[in-house]
Amino acid sequence: MDKYEITVDTFNKLAEKYQEKYMDFELYFDTYDTFCDLISNDRAAIFEIACGPGNITKYLLDKRPGFKIEGIDLAPNMVELARANNPTACFHVLDSRDISSVNRKFDAVMCGFCTPYLSKEDVAKLITDIRALLKTDGILYLSTMEDDYEKSGFQSSSEGDRVFIHYHPLDFLKLNLDENRFRIIDIQRKAFPVENGTPTTDLFVFAQAY
Repeated sequence: MDKYEITVDTFNKLAEKYQEKYMDFELYFDTYDTFCDLISNDRAAIFEIACGPGNITKYLLDKRPGFKIEGIDLAPNMVELARANNPTACFHVLDSRDISSVNRKFDAVMCGFCTPYLSKEDVAKLITDIRALLKTDGILYLSTMEDDYEKSGFQSSSEGDRVFIHYHPLDFLKLNLDENRFRIIDIQRKAFPVENGTPTTDLFVFAQAY
């Protein structure tokens, strides 16, 4: 199994535990508010990449119930939970590396913490593919774990479950966004508390397609 398969298997196995931790995780709520504030259309079509158990979708729909959200995730158990948590939205299993197969245009794309599980090459492709999905003036929310790429590697839980974490610096994201006709609107950072360790830096980039 490659690093992607190992990571997806872990998320599939721990989907319910992930839901318990992040369904009402308030640390990121204000970043979702920023995303909503950038979208004027109350019935905007939104594509969510790596939807997990539907925690972000639920927040967005509670705040803006007119949004039309389509979400994808590679872990089937995550998709099942997302459907249960958001019966008015649409979810299906799809690899983020294959979103070029989606033949629709969207007003906005929500990409919450997908990129920590993708190599820099796949992130560069993802940004290109996202731009193809967005209408002109469409809004992108992109969050990641910020650090030197060379620090990327497997992280293991006390139970032995493993995920491969890729760190991405802001300059790398800026370069790829610029090359794909995105204008950065806002950049935010948050310190994510880590048990018995140094907090990691979560990076949030808000951009508009042109």
